[in-house]
Amino acid sequence: MITDPRTTPNTATLTAVASAVRNNAAWCDAVCRSHGVPGAVEGGVWASPRRTPPLYPDAVTLSPDATPDDVLARIDVTSPGASVKDSFGTLDLSAAGFEVLFEARWIHRPAAESAPRGGGWEPVEGAGRLSAWEAAWSGDGESEGLFRPALFDDGAVFLAAKAEDRVTAGAVAFPAASVIGISNLFAADDDLDTAWSSCLDATARLWPGVPAVGYEHGDDLTAALRHGFAPVGPLRVWLRTDG
Repeated sequence: MITDPRTTPNTATLTAVASAVRNNAAWCDAVCRSHGVPGAVEGGVWASPRRTPPLYPDAVTLSPDATPDDVLARIDVTSPGASVKDSFGTLDLSAAGFEVLFEARWIHRPAAESAPRGGGWEPVEGAGRLSAWEAAWSGDGESEGLFRPALFDDGAVFLAAKAEDRVTAGAVAFPAASVIGISNLFAADDDLDTAWSSCLDATARLWPGVPAVGYEHGDDLTAALRHGFAPVGPLRVWLRTDG
């Protein structure tokens, strides 16, 4: 088979994608376990046979060779609401009643070469402060208990900026697969550039010499690229709407 070197991912890109995918699957697994929902890896797929917490997928593909059957056989498809993170954008789940919810790009940022500035965002500690962080992240000032204190035990760090003891910006940083996964980044004033700069400074302080990964789309992706991330691969999230 003849491949076009301009479109064929190189080894470094494939490694970056694999790290981002594995890190994200580990984070999804941690969130689900914190809610008492078990998941397991089999056949190139992480999946839970029970419906997972809101905003988190029932399955995450870990290999581009995973098939629809590998995924659908391991999740609950008896009712609407099942979701699948198609980590390589290779699946077609439309015949099973799924629709594409959104498409995004995995992103990777090499470890920072310059020393972090210090100060700025700090880790949240304790259940009460975690609830306040979630209330700020939600945008409506409410905490539904999606993020639970058990996540601290799995190594999750909830970073926050504060003004007069009020959380004004933040993100989740999760170490796994030899990288730091950054997700759920937000800023009350919509200043994504300051948020990314502060977040990356904090992660460089906490995990010096470790690359950062994640996935974004739209304006959030554009902002991340301005701060040293590179897009390394596509993904899709599928949602089952057919009952």
